[in-house]
Amino acid sequence: MAQPTQVDIGPFSVGGSCPHFLIAGPCVIESEKLVMETAAAILEIARGLSIPFIFKSSYDKANRTSISSFRGLGIAEGLKILKKVKRELGVPILTDIHEVHDVSQVAEVVDVLQIPAFLCRQTDLLCAAAKSGRVVNVKKGQFLSPWDMANVVNKLQEAGTSKIFLTERGASFGYQNLVVDMRSLPVMRNLGYPVVFDATHSVQLPGGGGTVSSGQREFVAPLARAAAAVGCDGFFMEVHPRPEEALSDGPNMIRLSELRGLLEQLQAIWQVTGKGEISPLT
Repeated sequence: MAQPTQVDIGPFSVGGSCPHFLIAGPCVIESEKLVMETAAAILEIARGLSIPFIFKSSYDKANRTSISSFRGLGIAEGLKILKKVKRELGVPILTDIHEVHDVSQVAEVVDVLQIPAFLCRQTDLLCAAAKSGRVVNVKKGQFLSPWDMANVVNKLQEAGTSKIFLTERGASFGYQNLVVDMRSLPVMRNLGYPVVFDATHSVQLPGGGGTVSSGQREFVAPLARAAAAVGCDGFFMEVHPRPEEALSDGPNMIRLSELRGLLEQLQAIWQVTGKGEISPLT
């Protein structure tokens, strides 16, 4: 399997022979205090383990199950807080975009524009993100096969960017359930770009709580270990100090106090398997 293209993100690079990296943070920006404290704590853990770290949180979660669910602090306040994280902690920033008209404003602040899974085929949004000059992370839709992501990659390339990585987050399996086909990781890496495994959304139960999504946090670690063994370039994990109090995606977020232990397990697997280069069996 060919090595994916190397992509530069802030002070480090991902893909190719670069080290595994981590994208982590609370699902949604609940407050400046929560974001700053969580980002600082994750950064300390990542630095201690020599893992390149990108902070993630959303200023708006536009696809919440219920119209009454908390969506975030909005673009103005949210970007102000993300800018503070970047300035004070010196870490790259990733956040979701949902509308073409938000792209230029968000791109002024963040390093990585993330296309949510439900929007991964939205051509105008993909092209606007590609033309922004920022790195683009596309989450594979729950309704797509991994090889279907070739069309998504082609849209981004045609719009003028090669600063791309792709994220696996499970596939719909009946109603309100997701499963992960681990073949997706090498299949998407063969498209030529770094691939990330989203360990927390992969255990989500969409709409499983009626007016909210539910999740099975107990399966985050087993799936993450499996993905590390199969091979990927990085991990996406939503992390919260108190998931039971979180305003979005609490049931599938990792407890901050458990993050270091899980990353240490993944590092041990990386030392054995690397990024999962596959050689034909004879």
